[in-house]
Parts: sequence; C-alpha cells; structure tokens
Amino acid sequence: MELKSNCPGGPIEKRWEDYKFHMKLVNPANKRKYTIIVVGTGLAGASAAATLGELGYNVLSFCYQDSPRRAHSIAAQGGINAAKNYQNDGDSAYRLFYDTVKGGEWRARESNVYRLAEISVNIIDQCAAQGVPFAREYGGLLANRSFGGALVSRTFYARGQTGQQLLLGAYQAMMRQVTAGKVKVFSRHEMLDLVVADGAARGIVTRDMVSGKIERFAGDAVLLCTGGYGNLYYLSTNAKGCNVTSIWRAYKHGACMANPCYTQIHPTCIPVSGDYQSKLTLMSESLRNDGRVWVPKTAGDKRAANEIPDAERDYYLERKYPTYGNLAPRDIASRAAKEQCDAGRGVGPGGKGVYLDFRDALKAQGQKKLEEKYKELFEMYHNITNEDGYKQPMRIYPAVHYTMGGLWVDYNLMSSVPGCFVLGEANFSDHGANRLGASALMQGLADGYFIIPYTLGHYLASSKHPKVDANHAAFKDAEDAVTGKLKKLLAIKGKRTVDSFHKELGLLMWEHCGMARTEKSLTELLQKIPALREEFWKNLNVPGSDADLNQALERAGRVADFLEFGELTARDALERKESCGGHFRVEYQTEEGECKRDDDNFCHVAAWEYKGEDQKPVRNVEPLEFKYVELGVRSYK
Repeated sequence: MELKSNCPGGPIEKRWEDYKFHMKLVNPANKRKYTIIVVGTGLAGASAAATLGELGYNVLSFCYQDSPRRAHSIAAQGGINAAKNYQNDGDSAYRLFYDTVKGGEWRARESNVYRLAEISVNIIDQCAAQGVPFAREYGGLLANRSFGGALVSRTFYARGQTGQQLLLGAYQAMMRQVTAGKVKVFSRHEMLDLVVADGAARGIVTRDMVSGKIERFAGDAVLLCTGGYGNLYYLSTNAKGCNVTSIWRAYKHGACMANPCYTQIHPTCIPVSGDYQSKLTLMSESLRNDGRVWVPKTAGDKRAANEIPDAERDYYLERKYPTYGNLAPRDIASRAAKEQCDAGRGVGPGGKGVYLDFRDALKAQGQKKLEEKYKELFEMYHNITNEDGYKQPMRIYPAVHYTMGGLWVDYNLMSSVPGCFVLGEANFSDHGANRLGASALMQGLADGYFIIPYTLGHYLASSKHPKVDANHAAFKDAEDAVTGKLKKLLAIKGKRTVDSFHKELGLLMWEHCGMARTEKSLTELLQKIPALREEFWKNLNVPGSDADLNQALERAGRVADFLEFGELTARDALERKESCGGHFRVEYQTEEGECKRDDDNFCHVAAWEYKGEDQKPVRNVEPLEFKYVELGVRSYK
C-alpha cells in the first residue's frame, strides 16, 4: 500500500493557511444534507461534534459511558500547551514545534507538528471564551507552568483538573448543538464494527450496552475519537473501559496501524501496592515543577525519607540532566527511575518507587502557595496512600500512560480507508516516539475544533460516493459478524474469567515489551501471546447472555481484540531495530544508557496492513523528512 501523507509544500509557517484556502468547501445549505458519525466524546470527539454541529452538519455522537462527560479526557491533570509566550521567556510556535519534534525523537511529520504548534494559541482563546477556569496571575493574565522537555513555561492549567474543565467546555458546546437538533448523542452504545461500503467508511454497528440490541447507523463519514490502547498492559493510568476495539475494527477493514510499539511510560504514578489492583493512578507531571526526585545513595537503605540527610540522597535527574533537571521528558525520566530501582536504590514496598520531595518548595513558597497549584493532587495522593505529601515525600514509579501509535492518518486526519477519519490519541500523527507532557489535550482539541472542520468538508465536497443507508449489504454483513462473535464468546463455557486472561496478557506485555525490550523478550512474547489466545477461545467463561446488560461480555470482546493487537505491537517492536522515545531496545543504546536511533534504516513511520487471519500483516513504510528541525542527538543535559 502506498502511504500518501498529502502534506502541502512551501514554507512550513504558511502551509496550513495555504492548504485551507485551496480546499474545497461545502456550502451552508448543503451541510444539512450530510450525516457525520463521531465515535467517542472525549476532547477530540466532543469538540469535533460541537464544531460540526455548529457548522450545520447532522452529527451522531456515540460513547460507551453513561454520559459523554465520563470520557477519559477528564483524567488529564496538569495542563495544556500553547505557544502564547505570556511569560516573555522566549516561547514561540516555532519553539513549540522544535521541542515537539525533538521530544518525539524525530519520528513525527514536520508538517503535522508545526500545524499543531500554530493552532495551539487559538485553542486557549477558544477554551477561555467557553469559560474554562484557567489559573490566572495576579494581574489577570492566564498563568503558565513548565512541563517536561521544555525550557519555557507554556502550560496553561486549571489546578490539577485541567482535562475535566476542558472537557466540560467541549461538552457544553456539544450539548448546545444537541438542543439545536444538530447533534444526537447515543450513550451506553459501544461500536463493535466499522462499515465500509463501496470503498468508503459509511457507518458503524453498535451494541446497546443496557438492552443488548445490535443497531446499524449510516452516515457520509466516520470519525474515530476513541483514545489510546494503554489498557493492553492491564495496569495503566487509563480508565478501565479504555480499549482498542474501534480502531482494531477499522484496521481489519483496511486502515493501517502505525507504530503500535510506541507506548509512553509516565514517570509520575503511584506505585503498585499489590496484585489485587486493576489500574494505576497518575500524579501529574506538573508536580515536577516544584518536587525534586531522588533515591538514597546506598542500596537497601530502609530509613524513612526524612531521616536521610541531603549528603546521602541522589537527586539523579538533576545530576544526569542538569539543564532540564526534574523536568526531563517522560521516557527519559521513566528509564532513569527504573535504573535506580534495578540497582537496589528503590524505596517503598518491593523497592519499586522513588521519592518526589516538596521539602524545598515548601520552605521557599509555603504550603498555601503549593495548595493553590496542586491541592487536588495532594488530596488524591493522601486518599490513595494515606500519606501526607506535605510532611513526607511522595512515592512514585513509572506506569503505562499514553500511546503514540494508532491508526495511520494523512495530513487531513483521514486513515487509509476513505471517509474514516481518526482524531486525538487514536491516531499516530503528532508525537512521534514520545509525547511531551501537556500535549495530549492540545492535539485532541486542535483536531476537533480547528482541523477536521476543514479536512472533512474537503473530503465531502470531493467525494463522489453515492448515498447509502443501513439496509446496504455491507451493514448486514457487519451486523452478522458482530452477532457471530458475541455468540462465539458466550458459547465457550470454559473455566477462566475474562479478567484473568487480561491480567496475564498485561503482565506478559509489561515484562517483555514494557520500559525495555530485547530481541529475545519480543521473540518469546510472539510465542506466548498466540498460546494465550488459543486458551482464551477454549477456556473462557462469560456468564449471562447478549440480550441484556452484560459487562463480562463487553470485556471479553475487548480482551479478544487486545490479544490480537498485542501480537502486532510485539511484531512492530521486534522489527524496529533501534531505540527511540517510548521504544527502548536494550541492544540499541549509547554508552550512557540513552536511546540510540538508526536514522539510516528507521527514519520512517511503520504502518501495518491487515491481510487476513491466516496471513502475516504487511509492514508499509512512510519515509520522514526533516528540513526545519534537522536530525540530531536528543540531549537534555
């Protein structure tokens, strides 16, 4: 398959503006003739639905939660990036562009990243106008703080609940269109298949999660805004419902899956406390603005943190990366924490933790000032650990957080299936091999508010696909496939629960394809996953029926997809014989233990094409070229 990025030429700072001018438009009267399906109601999905409804399109919005407000975007804590330069500290759209390309190890398209940086300033204005309660300085300007991988303060925030406040803004905008009759919301509906008719995405098949009813929905285009696949690892910072099913269905219909091995491990999570846990909790990266990360210098030191004097503490991020210090990027900070724990200097139960210490910040600023910035985060930490982060250092450890891989899309955010657009974390496009902190919210809102309204209109105005309805043969085929799979899961009648399989898969992924991967570990993983999948289809037990509410059945379908997707992730990691960002191959590292890229052989996007259950997927390649941020050594020292 030939992967055409459709990136425009010319000076990079003018590409998006020129591109928009040359796009075809749909006149206002004709917009009313089109129906757009939007799957997901997080920042990307809600902002897209709101904007398209405002423009006059008929929008069908779907989410599996009981309310669109429960989308996982609410869990984002620390902030959203924008190159406003309110601090007058040297920021600009170009610097945000540079930081993002460098932070992603030169594995993202320059054109996409510059557009994101350029649009960032508009996002803040949009959200402030909606009433999002951003923190403000004394004089009234919006406040900023720093995040990893940047030497400027460009992160706008609403204490420790930025994602929730931004989602409420997008939700309100979407609900305004619901009242206007332009958007119709279907909650508790899970997309179980994409419908491709006459060569284009024309609808979806869903299951009503309360009644069990299988339904068909037709439209002129489908937007997948369903987030990431971090729950492949079972323990992650994602909500338990987050899954890969929607984009995996699109993959099975011809949409290429790009760079699935790029999984971000976040360094600032509450450590695992026992094998009974079903998820992990993120402590915002914003805490590293004022918290200092350290471990005891002596392995096996069991003293309480406050009993260890400074001379016997190793502030290892400040030592290893003096320029960026505690705000080193996530992938680097995560591997550094693992390195300390592997050497026996970890703290807490099992030695799987490092300290995040606010002692110095408390002395310099006082507790009241820290509460203004982080009160909710300190309360959350106390509620989970029963420890007071003001009186003793927090304990943190890396955990699976964000996925940079996803469905391949071109500059228009369209996948390799015409009419199937992919927004936000569900696509691969803007972060390369590692995402800088506070850029997820930026990408989701850029895609939904400012990019898709143009690129979708261009597709519709250029498309010659005939109208289809839910009676088309392709819809029947999709519904039959969905029903058949549900019946197959229920008919196994084995002895193991869905969660036992998911947990075993997650542990395999973490041990063999987690913070560090080797050829040996990945080869073993590619042998163990098929064996586990075979047992799944022989020994799974799903109680109940498909005719009513059945959460075990829901999870079974998602885990079945994870078992297939995990194998593709391992295959992608094995084929990429280099280290970059969230993909660290032990065989490919510098003498100092940092990533060692191979730009001669792997400066490209790997986009996998499905060829059937009995055939291996094909690895397609989209070469990446760098003219404005030249390939270089990624250093934060």
